[in-house]
Amino acid sequence: MDLYEHQARELFAEHGIVVPRAEVTSSSKEARAIARGLGGRAVVKAQVKTGGRGKAGGVKLAADPAAAELTARQILGMDIKGHTVRKVMLAQPVDIESEFYVSYVLDRATGTFLAIASAEGGMDIEEVAATRPEAVARIPVDPAEGVTTAAAARIAHAAGLPPQAVDVLVRLWGVLTREDALLVEVNPLVRTAQGDILALDGKVTLDDNARFRQQRWGAQEIAHDDPLEARAAAKGLNYVKLDGEVGVIGNGAGLVMSTLDVVAGCGARPANFLDIGGGASAQVMADGLGVILDDPAVRSVLVNVFGGITACDAVADGIVRALESVRLTKPLVVRLDGNNAARGRAILDDRAHPLVRQATTMDGAARQAADLARDPACLNPA
Repeated sequence: MDLYEHQARELFAEHGIVVPRAEVTSSSKEARAIARGLGGRAVVKAQVKTGGRGKAGGVKLAADPAAAELTARQILGMDIKGHTVRKVMLAQPVDIESEFYVSYVLDRATGTFLAIASAEGGMDIEEVAATRPEAVARIPVDPAEGVTTAAAARIAHAAGLPPQAVDVLVRLWGVLTREDALLVEVNPLVRTAQGDILALDGKVTLDDNARFRQQRWGAQEIAHDDPLEARAAAKGLNYVKLDGEVGVIGNGAGLVMSTLDVVAGCGARPANFLDIGGGASAQVMADGLGVILDDPAVRSVLVNVFGGITACDAVADGIVRALESVRLTKPLVVRLDGNNAARGRAILDDRAHPLVRQATTMDGAARQAADLARDPACLNPA
């Protein structure tokens, strides 16, 4: 579960990390009053669960309360990477001397946590990481030891952070562990002209498996900025919208993640993550296809299923029956492997839908789906 920036900042403040004064609103008129209470000038920030807000025009400085109202009106309703802005946060401006980046993230490959920090934070941190990886320190953190003052000092030294950041690194680890988070990030962490260290922005991803013991979030309905994600959640689908053109359906999170990687390796971008688990019934397939096909960015769909407890013939039967209730408007590539795969392929062959194609390997299926997504003729199938 991802938190909005204002929620992440609230957590930071509770754990002793200093954040500038701020308030959230969905009203441009109220934004004027909030700015007045902050002293007149205010930074108006779109509250959506995606990055790149600044470059998209979702973060602006307002010089006075009237400008804050106008800016809030401009940002509210804005679309940022498929996310509609329904709330803005107005924060007190800060006189910034230096910007840094700090985060902790679960590293599933090694079964530990990773501290990531850089003396060059801000909007261009992704470019820094890509072009000058030596400027970003990556320090493994033993979960049993945690981040002590000594460990935080080592992280700060490796990243070139000022000594005052050590306390923030210790407290940020407290946010991660006490709130059952998988990711905590501050970008930017800033040093002001007065020498204070403040967290200007925050990102927190909580572990859904721990919601039962995090009562504050356990009873909260997960909000979805994207209407497709909201629709998928209402149908019980494990769906995440991405910025691509190849829709992806698979059974099992690991298989779906691998499929996304293979699609990307074929030169295309996945449009979503959709894990149907073991529930490849006709209704689940119809719900999944319906959501994916309603994404205007999707140009082809890839179904990648490995038959286990749910056999491939049952999956194929689900696809066939789903096509009776969903109008297929984009080419669909199906790869079935595992239990009863041959029988499943035969079922799809018998149905002989003109937009359904089959492949026997994941690489072959991904390549077909990527090629179809690039084919202009597939944008308006007959």
